[in-house]
Amino acid sequence: MPRFMVMVKATKDSEAGEMPSEELLAAMGKYNEELVKAGVMLEGEGLHPSSKGARVRFSGTDRAVIDGPFAETKELVAGYWLLQTKSLEETIEWVKRCPNPMNEESEIEIRQVFEPDDFGDEMTPELRALQDRLRDKATANKEA
Repeated sequence: MPRFMVMVKATKDSEAGEMPSEELLAAMGKYNEELVKAGVMLEGEGLHPSSKGARVRFSGTDRAVIDGPFAETKELVAGYWLLQTKSLEETIEWVKRCPNPMNEESEIEIRQVFEPDDFGDEMTPELRALQDRLRDKATANKEA
C-alpha cells in the first residue's frame, strides 16, 4: 500500500510558537486515535517553529548552514503525519476529517512517498537490500 506524507503548513501563529488550545489538542488526539484504529497512521508529530531550526544549503561540494527563522511561512511545515492508505483519494478523505490544525485559515499538503519500485532499474537488487537493511535497523532503533 502506498504511503503519504501529510504536512500541516505553518502559520504566523505557529511560527511565533503559539501553542494549540486544550480543545484542539483533545480534538487532534481523538482524530489520531481514529487513524491508529483504522491502521493507517504510521507516525505523526508537531514541529517546533523554524526559529529553532536550520537549513543546510548544498552547492556542489560546498555546504552552508542557514539558521532559522525562515521568512516564507506558507512554505514551512508545522507538523506531519505519515499515513499508509490504499490511494491518494483515501488519504484526502482522512485529511478532510481532520480538525482545523490552526486558529485561522490553514492548509494541509499531501505527497506520496517514493517506494523502491518507483525508481525502476536504477534500484538494483543490491540497493534494494541495503535500503531494506537500513529500514529494519531504523525500526529496531526506534523500538529500543
